[in-house]
Order: sequence, then C-alpha cells, then structure tokens
Amino acid sequence: MRIKTALISVSDKVGLAEFARELSANGVKIISSGGTHDFLRRNGIEASKVEDVTGFPEVLDGRVKTLHPKIHAGILARRDLKHLQQLKRHGIEPIDLVVVNLYPFRETIAKKSSTLEEAIENIDIGGPSLIRGAAKNHKSVGVIVEPAQYEKVLGDLRKNGFGLSEKMRAWLAVEAFQHTAFYDSVISQYLAENVGAEKFPEKFTFACEKKGALRYGENPHQKAFLYANPTETHCTIVGARQLNGKELSYNNYLDADSALNIVMDFEEPTAVIVKHNNPCGVATGRVIAEAFAKALECDRASAFGGVICLNRECDFRTAEAITSFFSEVVVAPSFGKDALEELSKKPNLRLLETGKFVGPSQGIEFRQVMGGLLVQEKDVAEVGGRGKEEWKNVGGVKASKELLEDLKFAWKVVKRVRSNAIALAKGGAAVGIGVGQTSRLDSTENALRKAGKKAKGSALASDAFFPFRDSIDLAASAGVKAIVEPGGSVRDEEVIKAAKENGVALYFTGVRHFRH
Repeated sequence: MRIKTALISVSDKVGLAEFARELSANGVKIISSGGTHDFLRRNGIEASKVEDVTGFPEVLDGRVKTLHPKIHAGILARRDLKHLQQLKRHGIEPIDLVVVNLYPFRETIAKKSSTLEEAIENIDIGGPSLIRGAAKNHKSVGVIVEPAQYEKVLGDLRKNGFGLSEKMRAWLAVEAFQHTAFYDSVISQYLAENVGAEKFPEKFTFACEKKGALRYGENPHQKAFLYANPTETHCTIVGARQLNGKELSYNNYLDADSALNIVMDFEEPTAVIVKHNNPCGVATGRVIAEAFAKALECDRASAFGGVICLNRECDFRTAEAITSFFSEVVVAPSFGKDALEELSKKPNLRLLETGKFVGPSQGIEFRQVMGGLLVQEKDVAEVGGRGKEEWKNVGGVKASKELLEDLKFAWKVVKRVRSNAIALAKGGAAVGIGVGQTSRLDSTENALRKAGKKAKGSALASDAFFPFRDSIDLAASAGVKAIVEPGGSVRDEEVIKAAKENGVALYFTGVRHFRH
C-alpha cells in the first residue's frame, strides 16, 4: 500500500530534510507541528500544519498539539471499508506514516543543573500516543522513532513502489514499543529517585540502552552485549572512557566492576587486582605506586592476566610497574600523560578512565533466575556494620592498634570476595585470600597457603561465622593474631574458647557479608 500521508513531529532534525524531501518528491503529503513545520518550510519542503488539519490551535503552552480525533483516528483506522467509511463521514484523512521523536527527557535529566520541574515539562504525552497508535495499527501504518531508521525505511519504500512492506512495518512496530517502554522506564526510575517512591515497587521495570556488542560472552560460543542505565550518575565501568586497547570482553567488564567496587570502599591510595571476579591483591599505601606494589605481592601468580583498579591517578612510576607483567585492564580516575604513554606501549592493554570517584551507588541490584529476577539492596553496610569501634571483643584478648587497622582492612576486602570467604591482611595489604569454597575450613586453608610466612602476625576476616573451632586453631597455628567475623553460630562459645586458648583476639561484628 503506497504511502500517501505522513505525520512528522520531531525534536531531532538530523537527516530530516533529506528524508522529508524524498517523501515529498514521491507525492507524500506531510503534516507537521510547530518547530518541525518551520524547519521543513525553511528547507523548501511543503507541509501542512497540524492545526490546519484539526481546526484547533496548540494550547497549554504546547502541551496539547496532536491529541485530537482527526489525528488519532487517521492513524488508528483499519483500512477496511467500515473504518474508511467512518473517516470519510467525519472528514478525516488516513495517515500512513508517523515520524515522531519524543521530548528529550533523558538529555534534560543528564544536566547537573536540571530541576524536577524541568524534567516534568520534558515528559512527552502526545508523542508516545502517536507512536503507540501507529505501532498498534502496523498492518496499515509505519512508524519511525529515530533518525537512524530513515535510510532503512527509504530503502524499503524504494523497493516497494513507495509502500512499506509488511515485514518492515512489523519491525518498526516492535522498535516503537521498545522505544516507548524504555522512555517510560527512564521517567519512572527518575521520579522514583526524586519523589521518595517505594524502592521495591509492585511492578519492576529497569531501563537500559544497548551500547554495543561485546566480542563474546563468558565463553566464545556465547553472544554478549553491553547495556547502560541512562539514569546512573555514579562512577561506573560502563560510563568509563576507554583510552587504549582492544574491546573489553564480558568477563573484563565483570572483573573491572568488581575491582571498582572494592577500591570505592577505601579513602587511602588503594590498588586492587581482580582475577575471575575475585580480588587476588588489595593494598593501601602512602602513594598509589606503593599501594600497587604491595597489592601485587599478595599473589603474583594469580595477578597474571588480571584486572587492575586504582583509586588515584595512575602516575608514571605505577605505569612502569604495571607494564612489567601481563594484565588485561587498568581502571583509574585518570592517567598522567607520561603514564598513558608508557601504558600505551602495550597496544592490547585496555585503559579505562572513570573520572573522579563519587562513591558507590546506594541503589538496588538484581540477578536473573529462571522465571524472574532476584532484587536486593546493595551491600553498602559500613565496615563492621556500625564501625570497628563498636565491634564486640568476645575473647578477652585485645588487638593492638595496628592489628585493629589490619582487621578493618581485611573486613573491607572479604566483603567483596565470593563466599565462603577468608581474607588475611598485614600492614595495610592483603597477604592471603581464600575464595568460594564450600567449606569455610577449605577457604581458611587456601588463604593461609597463599600467605605462607606472611600469615604470621596477620589479621583474618571471615565473611560469615565460623561453624566450628577448626579454622581458629588452624589460623592460630600459622601465626594469625586477630580475627573478625560476624558471630551468630550455635557454636560461638566453642569458637571463642579456641581463640582464648590460642591467645588470638576475636571480634564479632553482628553483620554478615556473603557474596554469592
């Protein structure tokens, strides 16, 4: 069916003149509103005003333009005899193509200076109605929602005597409903954050926009894509700027995100090395180069091919240390000019510049399970739940000031390790990390084995309680001097007794940090 009449009302004028000119040249009558009409006329393209069709002017400062039966009936009418007779009886012309951009809501809220009032004024009402009407009636009507679709639509029109194919109309309808669903989700997310709405609503929607394809998923036979949250304002891996290296993989993104979450828990210069979504090196220092050197010493073998994250600008000294061995990704707030030159000598090394850290998001996180989603608050509890000064010393043996600082450090690290998790710390650095074992004793053994002689005099953190005394005895035999854990086991007294007998300081936090 040949396109005879098109309604065009767009805020994004990119490519519009060329597109509309070809429509007009092929005998398509164009109806347009406000600024779109002025733009078309300036470009020598004939167009009728919406108000000339409806017989009613724009009102309420432009809030009402196209919400009129002569527009919506023209779009929604089925092309059967009954509907066409009704249109004819009421003097309504069928509309065969709808070209609409929605008000720039997302661009408005992205501005730091934007207000709630400005955001509300950029919530489109007429546009989604036009798009949904055209998409519903896609057996007869085509709908375009963004300039990127112009050339594809024109190609289809040229091949089909300037009529849209059934396949093209169906594809455009799917795109249209995805477009309006995304638009409404962005609005609902923004309003929920700004008017104090329920964090866990009855109907959960989450708007994300495709940024691009990844090389592959967790494995080469799996396809993978990256999507971005348009309302996120915190420092993120997705929002980071890539300065060097090949494309990031699915696993690179997971590891980089894990590393970024860890360093955000530290105020001091801190370096993190992550491998297979677990930290294998974490350390603080007076300067970032010192922090990185200490982090690398935790587990050099595991650090090979890992992801590095720094919470300070990467300087030349740190860059030199990084280029001395193989790594996949380096994440930092910024890179010094000489550091960037040094790191760029490795053409495949991916460098991500996040900009100034503003702290982790306080929002929610979710994971897909078969049949639905698991949704929870992010684990942003302070170290020790309420701070180390409120930890409960349960064994009577008190840790020194230095050991308390190492306990605090280890507790921050173990929070980000896959459970069952054990972290050993000494001198502001992780010296042994036991990850993801089904037995807490196995995790303890792994952490102590990784630490070796460095376990002597160290502090140990466990993400959950010890169910038996065996881990306490094992840690003490390796020279561990202080332990922090949540407590809450039915065998707490047995564990406390073991700590006393071994002369180990034991603190309960009352807060668990499982990371499944």
